[in-house]
Amino acid sequence: MKKLLKKLFPRFIFNIYHYLIANLAAYYYGHPSKKMTVIGITGTNGKSTTVVMLGKILEETGFKVGYATTINFKVADQEWLNDQKMTMLGRFKLQKLLYQMVQADCQYAVIETSSEGIKQYRHLGIDYDVLVFTNLTPEHIESHGSFDNYKNAKLKIFKRLASADKKNKKIVANIDDQHAADFLNFKVTDKIGFSTKTAENKIANKVYQAEEIKLTAIGSEFKINNQVFALNLLGKVHIYNALAAISAANSLGVDLDSAAKALRKIKSIPGRAEFIDEGQNFKVLVDYAPEPEALKHLYQSLDDIKYERLIHILGSCGGGRDKGRQPILGQMAATKADTIIITNEDPYDDDPMIIINNVARGAEKVAQLTGKTVYKIIDRREAIAKALAIAKPNDLVLITGKGSEQDMCIASGKKIPWDDRQAMREELKKTLQN
Repeated sequence: MKKLLKKLFPRFIFNIYHYLIANLAAYYYGHPSKKMTVIGITGTNGKSTTVVMLGKILEETGFKVGYATTINFKVADQEWLNDQKMTMLGRFKLQKLLYQMVQADCQYAVIETSSEGIKQYRHLGIDYDVLVFTNLTPEHIESHGSFDNYKNAKLKIFKRLASADKKNKKIVANIDDQHAADFLNFKVTDKIGFSTKTAENKIANKVYQAEEIKLTAIGSEFKINNQVFALNLLGKVHIYNALAAISAANSLGVDLDSAAKALRKIKSIPGRAEFIDEGQNFKVLVDYAPEPEALKHLYQSLDDIKYERLIHILGSCGGGRDKGRQPILGQMAATKADTIIITNEDPYDDDPMIIINNVARGAEKVAQLTGKTVYKIIDRREAIAKALAIAKPNDLVLITGKGSEQDMCIASGKKIPWDDRQAMREELKKTLQN
């Protein structure tokens, strides 16, 4: 029905509809975001993890917190996985969630804010106080039309914050990103940067710099102003996520020691470099990493792990989402992994086998030169079983693309229950019993 309506009516009609619904939803629930301090997290990668980290830091200081991410939702003491297959909920659902936070006496709301959500005006009616920019790389290009349109969609909330009648407006940005200046180029109370590099800063009033960085097979360690931070999350990318959370929290009055204590307590984040252990003699890792830049950072993180062979299960999303990345993902997998298993992910109305063949096209070009093995298995559970069957002691089995998502989106708007982590545990148990 939605596709038919989009063909019948010009886009501006839908824009007006989204705009009106967003404002109506905020009005219906009494503009709940005005009754809390709201922090918006945007960027291409790291948003969900940053939200969770910031939420845990604020809670460590005694505040009640609510948040909404691709991974999960939280309202004070209640926390549950995101089963909506949406980063930003629809206008009424999102405003209802904010209302529930107010009813639970939350002082802070941390909202993962996506370009797709902004495009559909889901950010309207959210009264942001602080905005955090993580990074920017090409994504959702087919939806937005160009990289500039994608970036400008994210910039809309920064322009909105700058024009808001507030006494204390803050922007926190990753100044190691080449686009940071665009996101800090607004009149706000505080412009705060974070970095892992020693470089001249000309765009932020204050910079939080990670020093003495140490990466290990189980996490990382770094210092800010002689305060030691230890993370139980794999890879340098999580140092950037932690820096974003630390910078935002400290700007709100949370001391560095409390931030360090909170981050040390985080043992894992669902579907983000999450190890699955059922007693097997090889490693199993589940990660989201749906696009090339995220996969590149994940691969870099794997260099800190000792393993014999890498067996990578992956696919790519359908529904018109950046088709150009499909062969790129395959090429990257075949360059890094020893065995590549290409499978179904979220086809939506697309033919799953066409997507698999597109990913395989990139993988097979590399495999032909290197002699590596590429499998195409349309059933995701069968793909997992195959990987576990060929895994040997000290190998690493990696599955990417879905993380902790709770559904697989198929044709005609239907969803089937799915969780990579649960499927992996179930198949591991079968393997160990044989």
